[in-house]
Amino acid sequence: MRQASARIISETPSPLRTAKALVAALVLVIVTSTMTLAAPHSALVIDANTGKTLYSSDANSRRYPASLTKMMTLYLTFEALAKGKISKSTRVPFSANAAAEPPTKLGVKKGDSITVETAILSMVTKSANDAATATGEFLGGSEENFARMMTSKARALGMKSTVFRNANGLPNTGQFTTAHDMAILGIALREHFPQYYHYFSVRSFMYGKRRINGHNRLLGRIKGVDGIKTGYTRASGFNLVTSVADNGRHLVAVVMGGSSGRSRDNEMAHLIKKYLPKASRRGGGDLIAKNDNTSPVAAIAKLLPKQDAPIPGDRPETRIASTTDDGPTPPAAIPVTAVAQAYAEPEQSIDPVRTASVPSGWVVQVASTPTQAGAHHFLETTSQKAKAVLADASGFTMAFQKNGTTYYRARFGGFGSKDDAWDACRALKKKKIACYAIQQ
Repeated sequence: MRQASARIISETPSPLRTAKALVAALVLVIVTSTMTLAAPHSALVIDANTGKTLYSSDANSRRYPASLTKMMTLYLTFEALAKGKISKSTRVPFSANAAAEPPTKLGVKKGDSITVETAILSMVTKSANDAATATGEFLGGSEENFARMMTSKARALGMKSTVFRNANGLPNTGQFTTAHDMAILGIALREHFPQYYHYFSVRSFMYGKRRINGHNRLLGRIKGVDGIKTGYTRASGFNLVTSVADNGRHLVAVVMGGSSGRSRDNEMAHLIKKYLPKASRRGGGDLIAKNDNTSPVAAIAKLLPKQDAPIPGDRPETRIASTTDDGPTPPAAIPVTAVAQAYAEPEQSIDPVRTASVPSGWVVQVASTPTQAGAHHFLETTSQKAKAVLADASGFTMAFQKNGTTYYRARFGGFGSKDDAWDACRALKKKKIACYAIQQ
């Protein structure tokens, strides 16, 4: 540094210099006051058996979700599958808008399509932006309407500090979340859709002749890690939501705003190593310790209802937006007010449906298999064969030991009483589906 540069300037500043200084100061004040996403780093570790917060660092600071957004896209996809509105083989068409999304992407051309299962796999592994957009347009009629559905679902799950603007997480200043809300979504995905949760542990899949590899480097690196999702944009930093289950203990952990993928992964590995031994092997009841009033998830039992909550209304009966060289043309069947609502935080209350965790504790068991995949298969086939009977029920698996061997029960829960469970079982038997009702 030159000696002259260290001198203190004592001359009276000129009017022009003063004006520039005032403008610069004003800009600094405005920018500082409007930076709601200013937290440099957020992290949270939740005991998913009890809901207790084991570690928290700025967990309620607003952050950009990046590709963690796809967790909600997948939630709504799983919901549509569970309700029988779509199947894994249903074709998802690609509009010009979806095909034009920037990488990472599958590279599907306008007018082509992929199966719902391929879309799921591409989102959990490659984090494909084009597949996420196409799925959103397919389920919502337009990406704008799907974003409204996403935010409505977030509110229904208790994610009070999250707003979605698109299906993929590409940069949008109006799209934000918190580590707290992402933990809620991570827990909800596992609790509400155990029959589809296995997709999050997929490390690669074949797309035509190409092998698509995943981005989650903790899969296979740390024992018990079974997903969930990575995310990155320049504005968000490196994000990660991770689920780990080992020896009866289960954590959901979130790291947002990492400075690099490696540092983010290393921090997550450290959090898992430190807090997994402190997690409880016992679950059930309220999803949080009753005396825990200081954590940022002090009421996760209230914020995360164990029952799933339906989206407000069915998918609009519209076609994918037609597109010209000037851009997509909004579908005529979606009114302007519906598009406008996509940018408002919905306030409507949404009545939840019953699932496996309703307090009655009565469930219906339809199979016991030596593999979890086999149990998932029974859940899916039973759901398809008995849609009306199990419309308000939720499938789940439960591991148990017999003579030193692990088996998996396939069960449906969400019945309000013993009579409801017995009635469901009688209806299933009429459809030649073996079952019995039991209170957990």
